[in-house]
Amino acid sequence: MQNLHLDFGKRSYDIVISDSFAEFPRAFSAVCGGKVLIVTDSNVAPLYLDEVRRLLYCAGFSREGTADLVIEAGEQSKNMDMLQTIYDACIRCGLDRKSTILALGGGVVGDMAGYAAATYMRGVRFVQVPTTLLAQTDSSVGGKVGIDYAGVKNIVGAFKQPALVYINTNTLKSLPRREISAGMAEVIKYGVIKNAAFLEYLDEKRDKVNALDAETMQTVIYNCCAVKAAVVQQDETETGLRAILNFGHTVGHGIESAKDFALLHGECVALGMLAALDIALGRGYVSEADLDKCRNLLRAYGLPEKTGGVSIKQVLEYMKNDKKKENGSLRFVLPRPVGVADVYNDVTQAELVHAVETVLE
Repeated sequence: MQNLHLDFGKRSYDIVISDSFAEFPRAFSAVCGGKVLIVTDSNVAPLYLDEVRRLLYCAGFSREGTADLVIEAGEQSKNMDMLQTIYDACIRCGLDRKSTILALGGGVVGDMAGYAAATYMRGVRFVQVPTTLLAQTDSSVGGKVGIDYAGVKNIVGAFKQPALVYINTNTLKSLPRREISAGMAEVIKYGVIKNAAFLEYLDEKRDKVNALDAETMQTVIYNCCAVKAAVVQQDETETGLRAILNFGHTVGHGIESAKDFALLHGECVALGMLAALDIALGRGYVSEADLDKCRNLLRAYGLPEKTGGVSIKQVLEYMKNDKKKENGSLRFVLPRPVGVADVYNDVTQAELVHAVETVLE
């Protein structure tokens, strides 16, 4: 078991990384009390909902004060209607400001439950129990929560730090291979923006990562969380440094929306990273060898290099609504070189068009 502590003063919290739920009752009861609403989805509920409820009872939480809400799995649930459903459940269960909303699932569940926790009664406690690789390495850490609106991803949101993040790496064994691959996009992202040596580790440990070796996965997840924690503690609300965590997301979100969420988020981030690397290559920030190394690593973990079924016009149209724009200009995270990244708002239309073309069939 490994622990990380994020220091936000009175809102500080721990990330617990384990290969079981054995420490969950102790960790949860140390920071939470009152009633609990577990929000999970139709994929995760049959696997872990009963176990988590039982662990809450073992920690002293009452059956009467513990409720659950199961939402339909998938990005299509991340909307205003589902948010209202969560609010209705909060009211029906009598949650008050000392209650806790527990997100049990992947990024969609965490974003939805977190936004509900940030806004219900102007804020209640929020705990993340991420069950996907993408959520364990990225979306559960740092406090970004939100929903999609008008076809635009995460356009409505807030910053809400959890009271606890509890990661059980054993849950990864229940995931389809495609979900593991999608999660690896965010893992690789951390190496490109902050730690080139980590990319070498991911290349060397491919077989163990793909086999979900427990020790290797704990190391991978710890490294990702440590990078994100260091960045977020310096810039919680993304006014500066934190923006580098959006590497691959500018084009990635455009593709994700243009394809009506037919691709997984991580798959779109992989395409967005390749597009950003194309811009960096054109500017001389990275070499052809750097681009090939990143492309080969993405390919080795089963991630796409191109996608079809959408036009460049559609992708660019969705990118106009990107929430990361500043004074009307898109902000791009570019490596300079691999292992170091910065944010640029001077990417030209020609650079953008060429970059997007490289990842569309």
